[in-house]
Amino acid sequence: MENVFFKMSDVCKNYLVGGETLEVLKLINLNIDKGEYLSVLGPSGSGKSTLMNIIGCLDQATSGEYILNGRLIEDLSEKELAEIRNREIGFIFQNSQLLQKLDALSNVELPLVYQGIGPRERRKRARAMLERVGLEERMHHFPNQLSGGQQQRVAIARALVTDPKILLADEPTGALDQKTGRQIMGLFDEISSEGRTIIMITHDLKLAGFAKRIVNIIDGCLTEGEAG
Repeated sequence: MENVFFKMSDVCKNYLVGGETLEVLKLINLNIDKGEYLSVLGPSGSGKSTLMNIIGCLDQATSGEYILNGRLIEDLSEKELAEIRNREIGFIFQNSQLLQKLDALSNVELPLVYQGIGPRERRKRARAMLERVGLEERMHHFPNQLSGGQQQRVAIARALVTDPKILLADEPTGALDQKTGRQIMGLFDEISSEGRTIIMITHDLKLAGFAKRIVNIIDGCLTEGEAG
């Protein structure tokens, strides 16, 4: 248990819709070790997004227990949850969600602004992270001046700049062509080899196969899959 970073026990999530209870997640049990590279594979409507929101502390379970890095998430205040989201979880979405009025460097700096890091230090960190993802020549380009793959690299740099303990990626190549998608997944392999915990949410079996471990989610139920 010493190496377990993330633990869900009997997690359920229900919504009240039109006076009826809709069960979206059903008794989810999942352990993830530090440094593990996991994909959650499932079709549209399977509960993937709901599970991602709970993992990322954007939503809370209706019942069950979620322990992240030794802390019971259900017991934390909204301020404490916001602190975890800002400092410990790096989010990468299908569409990069960059701010269009900011250049690449300023987009990557943004999480550090929220942390109260001074201008000189945050610029230094953001530059280093953009170099890390191969965009040293594109730092002052705005999102509409970048290709889809370059925008996603900026999003990855932004997610990593706070040195999060966990990287949470939701369909990270869904908006990219096949070749660019493979390049992004190659970058994920590098990040994984450095010992960072990665959880990737996807409906794509080929994409899921890049991870070291797969779990399947169907109709809100989780089962172990096979790594590709």
